[in-house]
Parts: sequence; structure tokens; C-alpha cells
Amino acid sequence: MGSKYTKRYTEEFKRDAIALVDSSGKTVTAVARELGISSESLRGWYRRAKADRGEGESGELTSAEREELKRLRKEVREQQQTIEILKKAALEGVSRGVSLALS
Repeated sequence: MGSKYTKRYTEEFKRDAIALVDSSGKTVTAVARELGISSESLRGWYRRAKADRGEGESGELTSAEREELKRLRKEVREQQQTIEILKKAALEGVSRGVSLALS
């Protein structure tokens, strides 16, 4: 059974592990075993590094694209919340017989 705590690795460690996979000719699993880390973690780092270098699978997002997508999704959530607040305010105004002027 896995640990309930997630280990955090520095960016330098991740870069070195990825470089070791690239330079050693060993599999991701073999390098991960040597470093004492999860092969799934190293595989994810390696896949992202390849995508960032333009060597990823078709349709795979780069780190910059993933960050932009995350930012845009947050912006959409915030705008949806604002719209809901404005709808409620407009309905309350109408139910009180007050006309709201929207500009």
C-alpha cells in the first residue's frame, strides 16, 4: 500500500533524472529503480519534458499550454460565479419591484 504523503522533488532532481534516462539508454523503470523513485513519477516527468521539447505525442500539451489552460479554467469559473451573483441580484431587484439599469 502506498504512502499517504506525496514526496516532493526539486526541479533540478527531475531534470537530472530525465537526463539520466536520455543519456543512459536504460528504461524509465530501470532508472527509477536506481534512483529509488516511482517509475510512474519519472515517466510523467519524462513525458512532459519531451512535450516541452516538441517531441511529445500528437495533441500532448506543453507545460506552458497546461499552465495557460489552468489559468483560463480558473478565469471561466470566476466569471461564472460573477454571472450567478448578478442573476440573483437582478432577480431580487425585480421581485422588489425595482428596475435595475445595467450598463
